[in-house]
Amino acid sequence: MFFNSLIGRVVTFSFLLFTAAIGAVTVVHIHREHQHITSSSRTAAELMLSVIERSIVNAMSSGDSREVQAIFEQVVLDPLLLGVRIFHPEGRILNSANPREIGRPVNVHDLTTFRRGETYTVFPGEQGEVLGVVRPIHFEERCSGCHSPDEEVIGVLNIDYSLAAMNDQMINSSQFFAGSMMAVIILLTGGISIIIYRFVSHPVQTIADKMAQVEEGDLTAQFMTSRTDEVGQLMLSFNSMVGRLREANEELKSWHNQQMERVDRLASVGEMAAGIAHEIKNPLAGINGAISVLASDFAKDDPRREVVSQVLDQIARLDKAATDLLYFGKPGKPSFDLVDANELLKKTLFFVAQHPEAGKVHQIKEFTRNLPPVRVDEKQLQQVFFNVIINAIQAMKGGGGTLLLQTDIVTRDDRQYVRVLVGDTGPGIPAETLQKIFTPFFTTKTQGTGLGLAICRQLMEQQGGTIHVASRTGNGTRVSIELPVQEQPPAEQKGS
Repeated sequence: MFFNSLIGRVVTFSFLLFTAAIGAVTVVHIHREHQHITSSSRTAAELMLSVIERSIVNAMSSGDSREVQAIFEQVVLDPLLLGVRIFHPEGRILNSANPREIGRPVNVHDLTTFRRGETYTVFPGEQGEVLGVVRPIHFEERCSGCHSPDEEVIGVLNIDYSLAAMNDQMINSSQFFAGSMMAVIILLTGGISIIIYRFVSHPVQTIADKMAQVEEGDLTAQFMTSRTDEVGQLMLSFNSMVGRLREANEELKSWHNQQMERVDRLASVGEMAAGIAHEIKNPLAGINGAISVLASDFAKDDPRREVVSQVLDQIARLDKAATDLLYFGKPGKPSFDLVDANELLKKTLFFVAQHPEAGKVHQIKEFTRNLPPVRVDEKQLQQVFFNVIINAIQAMKGGGGTLLLQTDIVTRDDRQYVRVLVGDTGPGIPAETLQKIFTPFFTTKTQGTGLGLAICRQLMEQQGGTIHVASRTGNGTRVSIELPVQEQPPAEQKGS
């Protein structure tokens, strides 16, 4: 809609602002014109009043009322004079240009003006506003023939001056002024509208159209402009931004292609490693059996038994490496079942206790009771527990340390998870190493394939869970394993 657009709002607010400003100026102008007309009319009326007063003073001194009447009738020929009279301070008309009002009460507005001590007033008449001017006639010695010296004011000279013609002129002038101002408002509003559309609205819409092109994936959108104002700078910034986006997109595509090639190579290496591991395991088993048979023929104190024992250890290490390669290249499909994480952790600790270094480590167990079950592959999850705990024990080499085993329930995104925390008091993992620990074949140990944690993450993804490692040099390591809670169906709950 028009009023929802930028140019519509600018036009509307500009029109309202100009109307309010010029309207206020018009009102002030009309008020000042009215004051000017009233002031000019009052000056003219007072001047005329002075002339009349000088003209009738001699006639009043001689008591010739006919001459006073003649003067009044001569003066009233002015079309702007509505009345010329002399009235008694009590309000009775003594002389008037209109003989019919002699003896009648004077206009209440003129009488009130005199009694208030004012010289003029403006009041509504039959044909428009009327300016009434009064001037007291004070007692003089030459007036003693007709008036008593006790009368300080022997009469009040009064004229009523019409303001209708001047007001009509003022109204016509004001209407012309208001019409001119309205034309100016329309002209200014239209000019501003054209300027806003030409220099702001149209360029902004053009920028919006280009942005829509970029949003749809067209990174070739550019502006060809020679403008040096703010809009031109915005267009140049847009060109620079799109150029950087295009470069980043090309780099991303190149990186993605490299990663896909690397994934393909890793997949091929994985398949090859699994095949090689499968081919190696069978001969290793035969070699292990043959050497064990040969070793049984040696006496217990025969020094060759030590050599054979070291050979068997190396064969076991090679067999484990081949097993890891085989498992990583072709992981088995999980068989899901409801499992109690606490019980599975206790079973795992039984096998961990057989490790030679486990006896030197102090264990702290903080198991939360009544944990809800998790639906996982029990063997695969036990393999994860075993691998993580053994890593923690091996990290605390030397004089032992403390192994923390903790289970609890956490809530993320309105869903509950069983969390198993395995912590150690070892030296910790440097930040640069921590980023690579889940990378296949990466290891800091002198012996090992670097597939342990990679397999653990692979297994956790198959279970629908996550594994996170937090560590800092000198403060040990914490491994957090989280598994989504599986609610038991009603039938299973009743049977349990």
